[in-house]
Amino acid sequence: MTADGPAEDGSPRTTAPGAAEGLDARLLVERGSFRLDVPLAAAPGEVVALLGPNGAGKTTALRALAGLAPLGGGHLRLDGESLERTPAESRPVGVVFQDYLLFPHLTALDNVAFGPRCQGVPKGEARARAAEWLDRMGLADRAGVKPRRLSGGQAQRVALARALAVRPRLLLLDEPLAALDARTRLEIRAQLRRHLAAFEAVAVLVTHDPLDAMVLADRLVVIEEGRVVQDGAPADIARHPRSDYIARLVGLNLYRGRAEGHTVRLDDGPAITTTEDLTGPAFVAFPPGAVTLHRDRPTGSSARNLWQCRVVGLESYGDRIRTDLTGELALAADLTTVAAAELGLHPGAPVWATVKAMQTHAYPA
Repeated sequence: MTADGPAEDGSPRTTAPGAAEGLDARLLVERGSFRLDVPLAAAPGEVVALLGPNGAGKTTALRALAGLAPLGGGHLRLDGESLERTPAESRPVGVVFQDYLLFPHLTALDNVAFGPRCQGVPKGEARARAAEWLDRMGLADRAGVKPRRLSGGQAQRVALARALAVRPRLLLLDEPLAALDARTRLEIRAQLRRHLAAFEAVAVLVTHDPLDAMVLADRLVVIEEGRVVQDGAPADIARHPRSDYIARLVGLNLYRGRAEGHTVRLDDGPAITTTEDLTGPAFVAFPPGAVTLHRDRPTGSSARNLWQCRVVGLESYGDRIRTDLTGELALAADLTTVAAAELGLHPGAPVWATVKAMQTHAYPA
């Protein structure tokens, strides 16, 4: 064994000579007609978010990593060690479940000490380690409190402390902020980001919230129908979505077609003029805020893209109105409430939509 520098708690950690550090997995799981096939790799210190719609297979992937769902094939290696046949309780894995699953009859201190005790750590040492983690979480004064007297944010931090107290080489977080109200979520998200930045092993986060993923993760792996559809840095995925689901998450209108110079001819719609010069299969995207609506066909407009549409839906958020359109091109437009009122928009209303070429973005499919 060779030492690889101190862990977050100051103790040395070791790996077999020549072993590849981090996570290297291909998760194959079959449940009835559903089949999960997800390759997943991450380096120590990297936070990877699994993002996808309900039923995509995110939680199944997390359970497979934890040993709670058996693999039907593929492989799972952590720091060069195969874990396919290692029982869940013997894996160097810490898990923060969506509902935290704190033991209601134990204090916060004993909840955190539970994992080390299961690893054979003496009671006094386990409680000392737990106290240290609660202090790091800002919960030293809540050590003797049972879960029913903890706030949602405090319970989340106790669950995280419990997961980290076992000194895991893989930290799994299943929707860790989903149970929190909006105000608490903002505060705990910032705290969780700091803890994950200090975590020296691999962390895998499952979430359906794009903001959580963008803030907490170094890399996003987007899963749809059991397969990876996109993998990359948050900024790259936000700028170059490759599926309708991702485009909706990041707030873009997305289309696919074939590029011929500055024109992308859509597979099932009109052509869109862009500033990029491309040839071959391509995506073209633009934000709803780039769309301008007119009740009458505009004259003298500098916009290169013009489509006749009809309003099919209106939704208010803040001081904006999201307008869903169908017609020559299905798209979403964001307007101020004043602009929507002046246009007299309502479901069924005919409109003309324009988008300037400079506000579109085309890239190879």
